[in-house]
Amino acid sequence: MRLNESFRNIKAIQKRELYGYFGSPVAYVFIVIFLLLMGFFTFNISNFFEAGQADLNNFFQWHPWIYMFLVPSIAMRLWAEERRLGTIELILTFPVTIAEVILGKFLAAWIFIGIALSLTFPMVLTVSYLGNPDLGAIFCGYLGSFLMAGAFLSLGSMTSSLTRSQVISFVTAVVGCLFFILAGYPPVTAILSGWAPIWLVNLVSNLSFLSHFISISRGVLDLRDLVYYLSVISFMLFVNAVVLQSRKAA
Repeated sequence: MRLNESFRNIKAIQKRELYGYFGSPVAYVFIVIFLLLMGFFTFNISNFFEAGQADLNNFFQWHPWIYMFLVPSIAMRLWAEERRLGTIELILTFPVTIAEVILGKFLAAWIFIGIALSLTFPMVLTVSYLGNPDLGAIFCGYLGSFLMAGAFLSLGSMTSSLTRSQVISFVTAVVGCLFFILAGYPPVTAILSGWAPIWLVNLVSNLSFLSHFISISRGVLDLRDLVYYLSVISFMLFVNAVVLQSRKAA
């Protein structure tokens, strides 16, 4: 009974937040910027047509870097705005648990990003027209991108709960996202391998969003990569809950 009530509360919060996104021009600006950046980097920087390959490798390679800036811009308002307006105290008095509020707000933002990502489907149509792409690898690439966006979002949600300032939340989240990208970036691991033991290099590399995303985008669905992203999301949301719970207790 309690489980069903929790699902209803999460769904109600998620719907409210999702409608809030599309009720303002910010959502449409985000989607337009996201699509323009994806198109620009894929076609102009990576020279998509000149490559002569019917795949989306040049498309997916830009996702971590674009998410590093755009996802924190979505996450920064999740809790910082509530704290600035003082509505967070009001929310915490509602007959819902902190976990339900966190999950509802997080899922709404994640779905919104997923909608923006799904609007890049013309890329799939383009490569299908030009050649005979591996649709399984493309599906895995989209799945990996969605999971990585969720990991970035959970980090941004956590940093947003720490401050009243959206700017501070954004900058902190970007720095955190950069760390999780560079941890597995080949030049960084190459520098580490020059002086660090191999187990430390592997540990740092395994912490990276990038290395797990590259593995999935190649069409390899390894359970370890899926568990990694879900673990990061769960941990960040748990810290988010601890921060809000301490604020409620105070």
